[in-house]
Amino acid sequence: MKNSTFQRPRRRSPVIALSLAGVFSGAGAQAAFVDDAKGTLTLRNYYMQRNMVDRATLGKREEWAQGFILDLESGYTEGPIGFGIDVRGLWAIKLDGGKGTAGTELLPVHDDGRPADDFGRLAVAGKLRFSKTELKIGEWSPALPILNSNDGRVLPQTFQGGMLTVKEIPHFTFYGGQMRANSPRNDASMQNMSLNGSPEATSDRYNFGGVEYSFNDNRTTVGAWFGQLEDIYKQRYFEIRHLQPLGKDWSLSSRVGLFDGEEDGRAEAGALDNRTLTGLFALKTGANTFTFAFQRLTGDDRWLRLNGAIASMLPNDVFTSSFDNAREESWQLRHDYNFAAFGLPGLTFMSRYISGKNVHTATVSDGEEWSRENEVAYVVQSGTLKNLSMRWRNSSRRADWGSNNSYEENRVIVQYPLSLF
Repeated sequence: MKNSTFQRPRRRSPVIALSLAGVFSGAGAQAAFVDDAKGTLTLRNYYMQRNMVDRATLGKREEWAQGFILDLESGYTEGPIGFGIDVRGLWAIKLDGGKGTAGTELLPVHDDGRPADDFGRLAVAGKLRFSKTELKIGEWSPALPILNSNDGRVLPQTFQGGMLTVKEIPHFTFYGGQMRANSPRNDASMQNMSLNGSPEATSDRYNFGGVEYSFNDNRTTVGAWFGQLEDIYKQRYFEIRHLQPLGKDWSLSSRVGLFDGEEDGRAEAGALDNRTLTGLFALKTGANTFTFAFQRLTGDDRWLRLNGAIASMLPNDVFTSSFDNAREESWQLRHDYNFAAFGLPGLTFMSRYISGKNVHTATVSDGEEWSRENEVAYVVQSGTLKNLSMRWRNSSRRADWGSNNSYEENRVIVQYPLSLF
């Protein structure tokens, strides 16, 4: 993917970011500020290969990178109003990849088609807490139903802005905020935001709010959310989540959601119209989990989201595709198995198949696609390498439209979190 907006940053390593930990120790009089602090350095090694098939005009996409993700979180100062700071240092270096195989979105791509040798950012956010209310201002990676930063490659996406979280009323959580810019998962620069698929229309205002209510011993949660990319689109989201025990050895978790959106203000990306209904139902017994999910999009446009953000509330947003084209209908069957039942704790296997039809794009009015994905994962349970995880993801995707929508793919991800304090 060509990235003409990439700006080569000053070379920053986690060692430089780690020096900010001195901020924590400088607050010796504020015991909670220091004593509640947490520090983690996550080493993430990511290899990705995608072989195009059928009507491909691109060749193989293949890159390998090493990422360093430093998270430093202070506690709060003492007193009725507590202050704190969170620091996220991000740095990745290229281990392999060139002009002919760039485009996996592990690394930025220069105008000449070559992947960057390294990239990264230093994100800092201040936070304030009063009672059960928290205000956060700065740069971080939000994880909300209406706005979820993308962590699907070697480094996570970050956003700059502010967010208020209020938990003063039992069982209720209120959210509100505004984001001003974002740094995608494969770019070091901070940019204005756009509608996914419409990069020419940008905005520096994403306003959002939401409320969630949990009851039934926290086994049931209902939520309502609103998001507005000013002068481009606005969107509402309603959902209900529930966990239902079924006898001694079974349980059913479910999530049903509805998105509804259209253009906003000056409609700089044109008239927009989308409604997306989703459902996910997971039946668990012992070591097995069986999942069925569906998505149904109506209206003239695909699902509305910020550029680069992950579609976490769409159950069929998977490794190879989001199945979120205009009017697309898709379903998924999935099976997870935990080998702890065989005396192998930490070893898991996942397999799923997703099928989509009635795809409407600029070039097709009744397209079809499918994806088959498998993952084998192991997490070390004890010893020096405890929490070291290794994952192999093998996927196939086929679509009957476009020139580069069908491929075979492999990913190998090794991740090791180091606790610093």
